[in-house]
Amino acid sequence: MKDRISITMLDGGIADVRLIRSDKMNALDPAMWAALVEAIDTLKAQAGLRVVVLSGEGRAFCAGLDLSSLSNERDPGASSAGGTLADRTKGISNNAQYAAWGWRELPVPVIAAVHGVAFGAGSQIMAAADIRIVHPDTRIAIMEMRWGLVPDVAGMALWRTQVADDVLRELIYTNRKFNGSEAKLLGFATHVSDDPLARAMELAAVIADKNPHAIRGAKRLCNMLGDASDAEILQAESDEQVKVIRTPNQIEAVMAGMEKRRPNFTD
Repeated sequence: MKDRISITMLDGGIADVRLIRSDKMNALDPAMWAALVEAIDTLKAQAGLRVVVLSGEGRAFCAGLDLSSLSNERDPGASSAGGTLADRTKGISNNAQYAAWGWRELPVPVIAAVHGVAFGAGSQIMAAADIRIVHPDTRIAIMEMRWGLVPDVAGMALWRTQVADDVLRELIYTNRKFNGSEAKLLGFATHVSDDPLARAMELAAVIADKNPHAIRGAKRLCNMLGDASDAEILQAESDEQVKVIRTPNQIEAVMAGMEKRRPNFTD
């Protein structure tokens, strides 16, 4: 993982996660796929984790699949990320899907800071973040149709809560490129910033100062919105509230607010 992705733990439980294959615009070869899976699994086990900031070093966030890494001798059902497309090797996903979907499975919020390009699989990894901050000039495309393929890195499951159905269909069918400013208008981006990484770090610091148990519960609720029934969501709201109300961290949140000081939470 060390030559593809770096993880630096900052004060307050913020994980600074960076794709570092900058000479290839962080394109996805087998080693990068494996590094993404390893990074997600490492973060799932990280004690004291409060929030993740995901970015790419160099000229781009992620240029998508590294076509030069593909082999013509590969079986049709094989995945460039290892294993096969059909096999559920990581819970509900295959290896490639987990490289994106796994960020959604992390128990804490993930903020993507996106610049340069986010093409193909890169656009789907971006979509997995809870919050997406993009540079206005970032070039984004759901690129798979250019190669006669369909999006298959969890994008379809992720975009359905972010983008209007007809807009998504057009961009998939045409593989049209659009910039960060348009991404904000269409729903692919949360914020536009001339310095996405700095803005992401500022937001991460705010989130890291909230009750970590409430933040995790809120993410679990948000993750239900795509497919849970009204009854299931209402029940889950109550269940999550019972887990945090009148706990030491919840009381500390109230006291810190009343005393106008920074809270001191425990994990």
